[in-house]
Amino acid sequence: MKTLEIRQLADRFSLEVLAGETQMQRVITKSRVYRPGLEFVGYFDFFSQENIQVLGKKEINYLHTLTEDERNHHIGNIVKYHPPCFIVTSGQEGLKYLKKYCNEEGIPLLRTQTKTSEFLGRLEGFLAKELAPEITVHGVCVNVSGIGILLRGKSGVGKSETAHTLIRRGHRLVADDAVVLKKLSPQTLLGSHDGRTKEFLALRSIGLVNVSRLYGRKAFQDETRISLDIELTQWQNNDLNNELELEPKFTQYMGVNVPHIEIQLQPGRDVAGLIEAAANNWYLRQQGYSAAEEFMKRLESEFQ
Repeated sequence: MKTLEIRQLADRFSLEVLAGETQMQRVITKSRVYRPGLEFVGYFDFFSQENIQVLGKKEINYLHTLTEDERNHHIGNIVKYHPPCFIVTSGQEGLKYLKKYCNEEGIPLLRTQTKTSEFLGRLEGFLAKELAPEITVHGVCVNVSGIGILLRGKSGVGKSETAHTLIRRGHRLVADDAVVLKKLSPQTLLGSHDGRTKEFLALRSIGLVNVSRLYGRKAFQDETRISLDIELTQWQNNDLNNELELEPKFTQYMGVNVPHIEIQLQPGRDVAGLIEAAANNWYLRQQGYSAAEEFMKRLESEFQ
């Protein structure tokens, strides 16, 4: 299970530490955040105690309306569950009672000047990526016309060289050799690099090149949603399927199905051009268009 320390979160969002400074090494394991509401009146049946607790104006203003005894009682009921941390949004003041309990229980109390709705969106997006299940696969990840593609194949088949051709045509490298795949949802895979190989492309007979230095910042991006899995294989005679529309195939990564295409290599074949065509064709299918269906309709109209 992936974890994230409170200290890392505070650094990422420039959060002010109000209490629990000695417990910043506590870890976050859940990507969803929680805003306590019913818990302030004693209902804890569905309390998400392992989630970050965010207190916006609604929650803080309610606490301000309570008497000191009521406030201490309600807050005491929540802190005894020891959530990872509390984050107060919108730079709200008057938090002595929260500081008191968080220091006593060793729970970090943080504050941001950002408004609640904006902060929640940024925080949950960040946590979803940082805590997402991930695997590393051998291949190359590129973004072709805004479409994320994972290029796979045996070592030496020409994945990096093909990626180089695509970059020269204005597309972008994401990762070479070691591609990190993160599962953001049951339908969404994010492709990224491992940090060490960022911007580097390994070309046989040439060595390592930095694509950003060679072709500018537009030649590289940190991550992309994976839409196609393309496998580069050696040419096999009489093995290509030339039907009007191939039966859809998929490759599964961590339970996520990704459309799969095999492209066979042969001297003179414009592999980069075929990958561009595959990406554009995938996009058209997402818009509801099929060239094979249109062709069949034309044939049918001629015989009517």
